[in-house]
Amino acid sequence: MELIQEQPDLAAYLAADEAVDHDHPLVRETADALWAATDGDAYAYAKVAFEFVRDTVPHSADSGDMRVAWRASDVLSTRNGICYAKSHAFAALLRAQGIPAALCYQRLTDDDGSNAAVHGLVALRLPGGESWARVDPRGNKPGVDAQFTLDREQLAFPVRPELGEIDYPELYAAPHLAALKALQESADRPELWRKLPTAL
Repeated sequence: MELIQEQPDLAAYLAADEAVDHDHPLVRETADALWAATDGDAYAYAKVAFEFVRDTVPHSADSGDMRVAWRASDVLSTRNGICYAKSHAFAALLRAQGIPAALCYQRLTDDDGSNAAVHGLVALRLPGGESWARVDPRGNKPGVDAQFTLDREQLAFPVRPELGEIDYPELYAAPHLAALKALQESADRPELWRKLPTAL
């Protein structure tokens, strides 16, 4: 699949906004600590930041956490979030160290094609690289084994077109409004589950 930049200027994928708030002190502090631990190597940093968000911030559906975090800084402080929120946190950590990061999405369903919902993940472009690579910091569990691989995708959920699932090719510089609105307007995770977008 050919990934399509929503914004032609790569600088848009380094910007801070209300959700990808990499200008927040906690995001900066976390990014700087991870950067120092990898001696400033962009690939090593991106991998460690991915594993940090994937493994140390539980997906709230797995942990049972009812809170709804949506800002990257809140995700890092509460160590909680669904796929969209965890993607905001990972994108913020990448952008904090000058690595372009995009938000991207899939439409996924249950095994019988019902209960469609939009799933969020991240694409990154390492300095000097000419192409984007998608990775999924959602968090692993039995049956889910997402890895940081740039030469081939190993996402949490490979799409099944026969069930109406979709890989959306657009690379968004800011969170898609449908996803962001669901997060911002939900008081708890059960409400969020009712408001998750079913398509983009």
